[in-house]
Amino acid sequence: MTGSEQDVLLGFAQQGLWAAALASAPLLVSVLAVGLVVGLFQAVTSINEATLSFVPKLIVVAIVLAVFGAAILGVVADFAREMFARIPEILT
Repeated sequence: MTGSEQDVLLGFAQQGLWAAALASAPLLVSVLAVGLVVGLFQAVTSINEATLSFVPKLIVVAIVLAVFGAAILGVVADFAREMFARIPEILT
């Protein structure tokens, strides 16, 4: 494998990681925020109920997917489209 092939493959890996980060960021950030709020509420009230932390996160994930689902799918589709378009570049 030559240096240019390695550069191309590393570029693919970097783009894949970036696409994964962009696709997962809305979900992770929103669940983190809800987890912090629920955790503070549980600490203040001394309520240690597992469903109290799970149900709000599940609701927020559903809302975030409804709002940002098209954008997330667009990021993943753009990445896949670009990778398939660059297959001839790899093979030559």
